[in-house]
Amino acid sequence: MNILIFLESSGDGLKRSSYEAITAARSISGGANIVGIAFNATDAQIATAGQYGLTSCLSVNGADWQSHKNVSVAAVVAEAALASNASTVLVSATSSGKDIAPRVAIRLNAGLLPDCVELHGSAAALEAVRPVYAGKASIRVKASTPITVATLRPNVFTAKADAGVTTTITAMTPTSDTSARSSVVTGVTRNVGTLDVAEADVIVSGGRGLKGPENFHLVESLARSLGAAVGASRAVVDAGWRPHNEQVGQTGKTVSPSMYVACGISGAVQHLAGMSTSKIIVAINKDKEAPIFKVADYGIIGDVLEVLPRLTQKISSVTGRS
Repeated sequence: MNILIFLESSGDGLKRSSYEAITAARSISGGANIVGIAFNATDAQIATAGQYGLTSCLSVNGADWQSHKNVSVAAVVAEAALASNASTVLVSATSSGKDIAPRVAIRLNAGLLPDCVELHGSAAALEAVRPVYAGKASIRVKASTPITVATLRPNVFTAKADAGVTTTITAMTPTSDTSARSSVVTGVTRNVGTLDVAEADVIVSGGRGLKGPENFHLVESLARSLGAAVGASRAVVDAGWRPHNEQVGQTGKTVSPSMYVACGISGAVQHLAGMSTSKIIVAINKDKEAPIFKVADYGIIGDVLEVLPRLTQKISSVTGRS
């Protein structure tokens, strides 16, 4: 029995969460092959994934997979799972992964273990740990089906290279009906020059302490001076100040950057669940009793509207970014 990993790509290569999934698979492989499936990825990109322990990879090319809805991608992933004799299918719990994994599980009549933060057991008998009650507790779960599909929370499993592994690349021509779509993408608009919070090494996030969307430029300015991504709390996103793709927290994106700067964020448990594993946490809040200070490594008690301009000016003088 083997392990199949859905290797998700971004505009310029495979996502870091794909390397994390490969690393996680190594901990339960027990000698089983770790097989990837990639859509329209180059051999060089797959070779990079191989450095993390990928035994082989099924490469699917030719179709415009960006315009295919996830229902078509899931059909091919399920087909690959059967072709590779996989007892475990691992998918990163990104926005796409959360949509694809249940579809794969249905096609395989497999149990689904979502949002896993630990893997135990083996490829043939997978057990996982996942958080419940907004991260206040964890439970250990397993499926009783022959095949198990699990989604892995990004930025929880640290990607580690595995030297000496040579990845075999095999072209795969799907026999599944890939024309089935629930919608068609007619255009894609990207924010040029902005970083994805799930991939960024430094993040500056803003909350309700900014008092309005007209003040969010202060967060953006600090982020530029640090070369960081811009994040936001759920309250800010729900209020329509910022887009959902910037939301950090339990219902947004889980992040684990080298540094996380929380500006005017009180630190509700849902937000902490998405960023508390950051290496260094800096909190700026005028409420000295704010929960965010309990997890912060460094704290500034003050009004963000006054602190941010001064902090940005100081950092810009050092980094040369503005």
